[in-house]
Amino acid sequence: MITTQSPALPPLMEDQAPPLVKPAADDAADRSLLDDVQQLITDGRTLLEAELAYQKSRAAVAGQGAKSVAAWGGLAVVLVCFALMALTFGLVLGLASVIGPWLATLVTVVALLIAAALCGAAAARRWKHVAGQLSQPDETP
Repeated sequence: MITTQSPALPPLMEDQAPPLVKPAADDAADRSLLDDVQQLITDGRTLLEAELAYQKSRAAVAGQGAKSVAAWGGLAVVLVCFALMALTFGLVLGLASVIGPWLATLVTVVALLIAAALCGAAAARRWKHVAGQLSQPDETP
Protein backbone atom coordinates (compact mmCIF):
# COMPACT_ATOMS: atom_id res chain seq x y z
CA MET A 1 0.00 0.00 0.00
CA ILE A 2 1.31 3.44 -0.90
CA THR A 3 0.93 6.47 1.34
CA THR A 4 1.03 10.02 0.10
CA GLN A 5 3.41 12.67 1.33
CA SER A 6 4.30 16.13 0.18
CA PRO A 7 4.52 16.45 -3.59
CA ALA A 8 8.27 17.14 -3.43
CA LEU A 9 8.99 13.69 -1.93
CA PRO A 10 8.45 10.29 -3.54
CA PRO A 11 5.78 8.11 -1.92
CA LEU A 12 6.89 5.66 0.80
CA MET A 13 5.96 2.04 1.08
CA GLU A 14 4.49 1.04 4.44
CA ASP A 15 7.42 -1.29 5.17
CA GLN A 16 9.95 1.50 4.55
CA ALA A 17 11.20 3.57 7.48
CA PRO A 18 10.77 7.33 7.34
CA PRO A 19 13.86 9.28 6.26
CA LEU A 20 16.44 9.91 9.00
CA VAL A 21 17.10 13.46 7.88
CA LYS A 22 14.31 15.98 7.73
CA PRO A 23 14.03 17.17 4.14
CA ALA A 24 15.00 20.78 3.62
CA ALA A 25 12.39 23.17 2.39
CA ASP A 26 12.79 24.02 -1.26
CA ASP A 27 12.48 27.69 -0.57
CA ALA A 28 14.67 29.38 2.03
CA ALA A 29 11.76 31.71 2.82
CA ASP A 30 9.79 28.72 4.18
CA ARG A 31 12.45 28.08 6.85
CA SER A 32 13.27 30.23 9.82
CA LEU A 33 16.72 30.91 11.18
CA LEU A 34 15.63 29.52 14.53
CA ASP A 35 14.60 26.22 12.91
CA ASP A 36 17.93 26.02 11.11
CA VAL A 37 19.89 26.68 14.32
CA GLN A 38 17.83 24.12 16.25
CA GLN A 39 18.41 21.55 13.51
CA LEU A 40 22.13 22.36 13.53
CA ILE A 41 22.28 21.89 17.31
CA THR A 42 20.39 18.59 17.06
CA ASP A 43 22.69 17.35 14.30
CA GLY A 44 25.76 18.44 16.25
CA ARG A 45 24.54 16.68 19.38
CA THR A 46 23.87 13.50 17.40
CA LEU A 47 27.33 13.62 15.82
CA LEU A 48 28.95 14.25 19.22
CA GLU A 49 27.11 11.30 20.80
CA ALA A 50 28.15 9.05 17.91
CA GLU A 51 31.79 10.18 18.16
CA LEU A 52 31.82 9.65 21.93
CA ALA A 53 30.38 6.16 21.54
CA TYR A 54 32.98 5.36 18.88
CA GLN A 55 35.88 6.63 21.00
CA LYS A 56 34.54 4.79 24.05
CA SER A 57 34.49 1.52 22.14
CA ARG A 58 38.02 2.17 20.82
CA ALA A 59 39.23 2.84 24.37
CA ALA A 60 37.65 -0.40 25.57
CA VAL A 61 39.40 -2.39 22.83
CA ALA A 62 42.71 -0.64 23.54
CA GLY A 63 42.31 -1.27 27.27
CA GLN A 64 41.76 -4.98 26.73
CA GLY A 65 44.77 -5.12 24.42
CA ALA A 66 46.96 -3.18 26.85
CA LYS A 67 45.94 -5.48 29.69
CA SER A 68 46.98 -8.52 27.67
CA VAL A 69 50.27 -6.91 26.60
CA ALA A 70 51.06 -5.96 30.21
CA ALA A 71 50.35 -9.48 31.47
CA TRP A 72 52.54 -11.19 28.86
CA GLY A 73 55.26 -8.54 29.24
CA GLY A 74 55.25 -8.97 33.01
CA LEU A 75 55.58 -12.72 32.67
CA ALA A 76 58.50 -12.24 30.25
CA VAL A 77 60.28 -9.95 32.73
CA VAL A 78 59.80 -12.45 35.56
CA LEU A 79 61.18 -15.29 33.43
CA VAL A 80 64.21 -13.20 32.42
CA CYS A 81 64.86 -12.46 36.12
CA PHE A 82 64.72 -16.18 36.91
CA ALA A 83 67.13 -16.90 34.05
CA LEU A 84 69.56 -14.26 35.32
CA MET A 85 69.36 -15.68 38.86
CA ALA A 86 70.10 -19.15 37.50
CA LEU A 87 73.04 -17.77 35.52
CA THR A 88 74.37 -16.01 38.62
CA PHE A 89 74.01 -19.13 40.73
CA GLY A 90 75.72 -21.21 38.04
CA LEU A 91 78.53 -18.68 37.83
CA VAL A 92 79.09 -18.88 41.59
CA LEU A 93 79.05 -22.70 41.50
CA GLY A 94 81.39 -22.84 38.51
CA LEU A 95 83.87 -20.40 40.00
CA ALA A 96 83.69 -22.04 43.44
CA SER A 97 85.52 -25.11 42.20
CA VAL A 98 88.28 -22.93 40.73
CA ILE A 99 88.80 -20.11 43.31
CA GLY A 100 86.71 -21.16 46.30
CA PRO A 101 83.13 -20.35 47.30
CA TRP A 102 83.71 -17.01 49.08
CA LEU A 103 85.91 -15.56 46.39
CA ALA A 104 83.53 -16.84 43.69
CA THR A 105 80.63 -15.08 45.43
CA LEU A 106 82.67 -11.87 45.72
CA VAL A 107 83.71 -11.94 42.04
CA THR A 108 80.11 -12.53 40.94
CA VAL A 109 78.71 -9.72 43.09
CA VAL A 110 81.37 -7.24 41.92
CA ALA A 111 80.78 -8.17 38.27
CA LEU A 112 77.03 -7.69 38.67
CA LEU A 113 77.52 -4.32 40.42
CA ILE A 114 79.80 -3.12 37.62
CA ALA A 115 77.23 -4.20 35.00
CA ALA A 116 74.48 -2.42 36.97
CA ALA A 117 76.58 0.77 37.20
CA LEU A 118 77.21 0.75 33.44
CA CYS A 119 73.50 0.27 32.74
CA GLY A 120 72.61 3.06 35.18
CA ALA A 121 75.12 5.43 33.54
CA ALA A 122 73.68 4.66 30.10
CA ALA A 123 70.17 5.30 31.38
CA ALA A 124 71.27 8.63 32.92
CA ARG A 125 72.89 9.73 29.64
CA ARG A 126 69.75 8.91 27.69
CA TRP A 127 67.57 10.67 30.27
CA LYS A 128 69.68 13.83 29.97
CA HIS A 129 69.50 13.63 26.18
CA VAL A 130 65.70 13.31 26.17
CA ALA A 131 65.29 16.04 28.81
CA GLY A 132 67.50 18.32 26.72
CA GLN A 133 65.40 17.71 23.63
CA LEU A 134 62.19 18.46 25.50
CA SER A 135 63.51 21.67 27.05
CA GLN A 136 64.70 23.19 23.75
CA PRO A 137 62.28 25.67 22.16
CA ASP A 138 60.76 24.62 18.87
CA GLU A 139 62.71 26.32 16.08
CA THR A 140 60.39 25.41 13.20
CA PRO A 141 58.46 28.33 11.70
